[in-house]
Order: sequence, then C-alpha cells, then structure tokens
Amino acid sequence: MKLHCEVEVISRHLPALGLRNRGKGVRAVLSLCQQTSRSQPSARAFLLISTLKDKRGTRYELRENIEQFFTKFVDEGKATVRLKEPPVDICLSKANSSSLKGFLSAVRLAHRGCKVDIPVSTLTPVKTSEFENFKTKMVITSKKDYPLSKNFPYSLEHLQTSYCGLVRVDMRMLCLKNLRKLDLSHNHIKKLPATIGDLIYLQELNLNDNHLESFSVALCQSTLQKSLRTLDLSKNKIKALPVQFCQLQELTNLKLDDNELIQFPCKIGQLINLRFLSAARNKLPFLPSEFRNLSLEYLDLFGNTFEQPKILPVIKLQAPLTLLESSARTILYNRIPYGSHIIPFHLCQDLDTAKTCVCGRFCLNSFIQGTTTMNLHSVAHTVVLVDNMGGTEAPIVSYFCSLGCYVNSSDMLK
Repeated sequence: MKLHCEVEVISRHLPALGLRNRGKGVRAVLSLCQQTSRSQPSARAFLLISTLKDKRGTRYELRENIEQFFTKFVDEGKATVRLKEPPVDICLSKANSSSLKGFLSAVRLAHRGCKVDIPVSTLTPVKTSEFENFKTKMVITSKKDYPLSKNFPYSLEHLQTSYCGLVRVDMRMLCLKNLRKLDLSHNHIKKLPATIGDLIYLQELNLNDNHLESFSVALCQSTLQKSLRTLDLSKNKIKALPVQFCQLQELTNLKLDDNELIQFPCKIGQLINLRFLSAARNKLPFLPSEFRNLSLEYLDLFGNTFEQPKILPVIKLQAPLTLLESSARTILYNRIPYGSHIIPFHLCQDLDTAKTCVCGRFCLNSFIQGTTTMNLHSVAHTVVLVDNMGGTEAPIVSYFCSLGCYVNSSDMLK
C-alpha cells in the first residue's frame, strides 16, 4: 500500500538542542512494507518514506512503536504519526483525504501486530515515475486534452481548464482540496456549485468569459471569506451581486468588466482589503454611498452609463418612526447579532440592505436620498478615465437618517 503526499520528519530532540525544523515538507511516497527473516518468521511491518533524492527510502518500524496519532485535520489531507523510536514526528500533508484515512488505518493495524488485509509493498526502491502523479499545476487549453476517463491529480494546487466548452463545473475539481488557483475562463458555465466554497485554500478564482448570471449567497458565506484574494468575473451576464458578497473581506483584486451590472453591493465599503477594482463597460447609473470607504490603488469604471446627479433630493422620512424602523436602527447601531434562526428571513434581508447615513447611523425605510458627484481620485491612486472626455468624476448616492443630518451635510450636495 502506498500514499503520495508531502512529508516532514521532525526530531523531537531538536528543541532540546536549540535547533528548529525547516517547517516545510517534501514530496514523498509512503509505503507500508513487510519483511520476513529466518530468525523472525512473523513479518515485521515498516513505514518506508521515499523521496526523489532518496528513492531507496528511510524505513521506520511500526509494531508497538507508535506513541500517538494526530488526525484532527485528516479531512484536509493532514496527519502526524509520532514514533517512540526514533523519537520523531512524521508530519503528512497534501494527501488525498480518503487515501490518507485508509493508509492510517493500515498503519494502526501494523502497530498492533494485526494482519493487514490490503496489498503490502516490498522493501524496494521507488521508481521515478511514481513521483510524476504528484503534480501541483495542470494547464488544459483545449477540449481534446480534457481528461474524461481519469481523475485530476489530487495534489494539484493550480488548475486551468480554459476553452474546454464546459457548461458546468466538473465535480471532480471540487475534490482537489489543495487548490490555491482555479482558472475556468473561456467556457460556457452558467451556474457555480456552492461546494466551490469547500476549497478551503482557494486564493484565486478566474471565471472570465462564461455565462454566469449570479454569484450565490452560499459562496459569499463559505470558507472563501477567509481565503479568496483574487476574483475575475469579467465577460459574464451578471446584473447584481448580493450584499453578502461584501463578506469576502480578503479580496484584494476584483474584476467585473463587461457584465450587465446595474449596481454595486450597498456594503461595498466593507471590502477593506480591496486594492484593484475594475468594472468597465457595465450599466452602473451611480455608486453606492459606502463606495467612499474604499482605499484602492487602481480603479477602472470606464464605459458605464452614469447619470447626472438629481437636483432635488428624494424624501422618505417617516414621523414618527415605525416600530420596524426604530427596532432596525437599534439592532444595527448596537451591533446586536441576528439571523434567520432568530428572526424571519425577510427581516434579515432588510437589515442586511439597510442604508448608512453620512453620520454613521443606519436607516431602513425612513431617509432622505441625495445624489452628488465624487472625484474618484479620493478613493483610488490610479483612476482610468470614466469617459472619453477625460473625466474622473462619478455620481454617488448619499443617505441621511434625519432632516438634521441632511441640513448639516448640505454642502455635499452642492
């Protein structure tokens, strides 16, 4: 039985000597081997670790020699086997989770001296060809090269499948738990499965030139919140992004060019790490008020259908405030946790899309709405011209929770 993964062997004597391990694994093939001899008729079980530099491998005896197994992150392809003699920790990573579980079960049986009911390897050097399956990058740019009869190497960290005519995301890709970069550009994908959010290390997702019409709330609330840095949704058919999109707060690079966007998410200012934003050639009539909170290095909004600011404000003040309005403002101002398990789902939606007054307070249905222009250089160092006339200004909507806020901020609307 063999397992392909990355391995680091750490001596537990190193801390006592004032030394540190490298903290980085190497590609290896682990083999569960048996050896018999005349003096010991019963087979001895060994764990053989072979690398490209050491194909003959280093062996460790298993029977009654394992002090502890660490398997908390086995579903992520990680585990550690602590040996008694020599006193080392064998740290495994980037393994196929199901293969890792099976391998550890066999190692546990060998440690107990039980019979292993699986094929056991012999103590022979590993061939170079066995390391070829441990690919970290695969680029496919034509339909004829797309693998139909065999799986993708589970060790992949970068996968590109462009110009392959895909109409959906291949579910086999979602088993590649080590993926850091997934490029599905130039296909015909119409919908994204929520299980993309199970790729816990995914940092770059390229969906340029597909047929997407939305980006789901489930994806926005998945583990992508902690991992995703770069997202390319250019050349699709997206009209709007959900307000939950702004929970992807690790985003630094966002491309939305050549879609049908009619608005940005109202909470876009929550994308505090965003540095590069491109949304050229969409149908944006104005920018949301929280756009002012962005701090960008590069901004491109060329070719949008920006409207001229309205001279008169839209007044929707309520006096006195309704119970719904008053309650919503209190919940948001005091940051009281809420969710569909506490209050009805439609009220959660109302709270998620509440307007932010220029004073920092919130309003739901009682507000004054005004429109003015802003120079985009106030939020970005480099700005692509908004139009062919050399302009760098765009209309932005502002909200005021009361008449007092509107009067005090009237200079903004001049």
